[in-house]
Amino acid sequence: MEGGAAGSASDAAAGSVLGDAQSWSIRVRGTVQGVGFRPFVYRHAVALGLLGTVRNDSAGVLIEAQGTLGALSELRRRLSAQPPPLARVTAVEVELRRPTACATAFRIVDSVEEGSPTVPVSVDTATCAECLAEVDDPADRRFEYPFTNCTNCGPRYTIVVSVPYDRPATTMAGFVMCPACQAEYDDPADRRFHAQPNACPACGPQLSYLDPSGTPVDGAALSLAVEALRDGRILAVKGIGGYHLATDATNGTAVAELRRRKHRDDKPFALMVADVAAARELCQLTPEAQAALSSPRRPIVLAPGVSPSPLAPTVAPGLAELGVMLAYSPLHHLLLAGAGRPLVMTSGNLSDDPIAHRDDDAVRRLGSLVDGLVTHDRPIHIRCDDSVLRSTDRGLQVVRRSRGYAPEPLSLPGEARRQVLAVGAELKSTVSVAKAAIVVASHHIGDLEHLATYESFLQATGHMCQLYGVVPEVVAHDLHPEYLSTKYALDLDLDPWPVQHHHAHVASCLVEHGHTDKVLGIAFDGFGMGPDGTLWGGEMLVCDLSGFERVGHLRSVVVPGGSAAVREPWRMALAWAHAGLGADVAAELGPGLDARWEAVLGVIEAGQGMATTSAGRLFDAASALLGVRRKVTYEGQAAIELEALARRVPRSAAPCYPVEVRSGGDAERTLGHGGLSRAATTQGTEPTAVLDPAPLLGAVVDDIRRGVEPAVVAAGFHEGLGRGVATLAARLAGARSLDTVALSGGVFQNARLSAIVEDGLVAAGLKVLVHCLVPPNDGGISVGQAAIAALS
Repeated sequence: MEGGAAGSASDAAAGSVLGDAQSWSIRVRGTVQGVGFRPFVYRHAVALGLLGTVRNDSAGVLIEAQGTLGALSELRRRLSAQPPPLARVTAVEVELRRPTACATAFRIVDSVEEGSPTVPVSVDTATCAECLAEVDDPADRRFEYPFTNCTNCGPRYTIVVSVPYDRPATTMAGFVMCPACQAEYDDPADRRFHAQPNACPACGPQLSYLDPSGTPVDGAALSLAVEALRDGRILAVKGIGGYHLATDATNGTAVAELRRRKHRDDKPFALMVADVAAARELCQLTPEAQAALSSPRRPIVLAPGVSPSPLAPTVAPGLAELGVMLAYSPLHHLLLAGAGRPLVMTSGNLSDDPIAHRDDDAVRRLGSLVDGLVTHDRPIHIRCDDSVLRSTDRGLQVVRRSRGYAPEPLSLPGEARRQVLAVGAELKSTVSVAKAAIVVASHHIGDLEHLATYESFLQATGHMCQLYGVVPEVVAHDLHPEYLSTKYALDLDLDPWPVQHHHAHVASCLVEHGHTDKVLGIAFDGFGMGPDGTLWGGEMLVCDLSGFERVGHLRSVVVPGGSAAVREPWRMALAWAHAGLGADVAAELGPGLDARWEAVLGVIEAGQGMATTSAGRLFDAASALLGVRRKVTYEGQAAIELEALARRVPRSAAPCYPVEVRSGGDAERTLGHGGLSRAATTQGTEPTAVLDPAPLLGAVVDDIRRGVEPAVVAAGFHEGLGRGVATLAARLAGARSLDTVALSGGVFQNARLSAIVEDGLVAAGLKVLVHCLVPPNDGGISVGQAAIAALS
């Protein structure tokens, strides 16, 4: 992309005015700081015989270059076509200047901080192959040095305190480079030329091994850590964005002990391995998944496990998928090489607290969980959890967008009318800022109900505004008055911009696809407050980035016990049995669900509790009825395990249980194995169409009574619900002359359901937008909020 005076006039015309002597001011925008961009410009400018300067400033990179028209044009071409590997160039703007005789060479000059920052901060990236080769070379001065990096790799976002990106503005400010490192930093031919985190064993951060009380242990820290891991002990390991808890993933006793200490009964542990070959020994990896694993972003990838497996069975109990990532720092590389086996590498926290990232906090919070701490003296400014992607038959989907992805900007499908701070929801919290033509989402923060997470949320709001020079004119927030993010927003001295939860979900999908026209949005999740004061969660909305209309939803049922129903899915099974199958069936099923069933049934019959249309709670009900999960130990567990059960049965062998579609007082049922007819997509419907899964749950109960294999019943539940959703959505889209449907909300992390719905909609001639880069869960809410407030 090019702009400015020279961008709109031909090179030939410019040459005819100024002759061979040209002077250009070149503004480069995008992710161009902390990625070796100035050394890149320097090398090419010198090779092209240009004079002038290059510097960082608050807007990106500014080049003042003088030389022949051909050389300047070639530099401009290379800036866009051949940038450094980690750079993301969004604009190259050229302005003609009058040539001067002042410049005698080409130089990198000191950064200038002028005006509001607009330059994106680079993400943290995995150690490059050249640096790893040095770490593994006994003859190299960085042999086994855990903090080796260069302009092409290493920490960025987690160490940046402010912009422009220079060493004094990072947590490396306290480390003075030794003569050898300074020589690399000053040498234009060296790949560490102006590498801000540059360091070596003589001048850089140092590794330490501590006992659980925080007392240093004598000996080589790396050797002590490797020995502990090989012995099956549990360590806290300080990484790029925070601490992990690590142990031998093949040692069942060690994994079980980690679960006991962390109070994590069932939630799967993430794994770290040395390379793709090691990952293939544990998981079935598509080429796309392998590419993601080995990319500089280094996310955790969820993929089907292989059998037999060397892993302890308790790594991911009850699930067919494993979460695996490759080593992304020299320290991880060295630990894996020494241990010689896969390692559990899970977030360094207790239960749902945020990961520890400060050393004193790590000792305080993690000391009782571990046998030792592997730490170092390079501060982490911003904690940043690992990103998570799920590998499906239809590609990769970001489930948690954090290290390696945040804070990379997303393009807005238009120019922001105002600068926005968006504070997200309550769970899987992120915050976003919007200005000009971009929206920037923070790293994953977590669940705000925990004090430490809320404190991290407060830090993230200030840090994002500072880094991107956003002076918010409005604060976008959820409708739920009890969300801490909402309360925070309303306490600010800013105009509030309330955004309905499910509208924000769909909007985040529209932003990802750059879509501005109206769509039928299907937003299925756990809970979100509706404008009517009830708990929505199974919604069909006609919407764009300026507004929405609710045109359909799942049938509403009572939530017995409020938040207790989320922790105990059997409550929702009883509620749905009563609402859809009758009091007698509910009483028949109750004793098999929980000993407290009579009291809860009384609450249901009295109509006590809020009503919800939640699709997530419907999955909970089905899971409990099947005996898959009647109580959960982590969010979404019942639905995750239900999907895992259903995936044992091919879709071609799955029954299709019926659902009822009601519109305008009429009702019809989908056929058991029928497809969508094109006629069904053109019939009109009332704005309050209802999808009633009572017949579906009736079929589930009938097949359970008949002794049908639970996996077949789980597959039938998915097939019936998915086809019913597609049937109603196609009809609603046809009635409104819409050609596009967007799927969003945490329920659409379910790959089985997503595929069924998408296939049905495509068969009906509709275009389907699904999430790939922005999480469909509440981690994407702030993106949708920001876009709505910025563009409305």
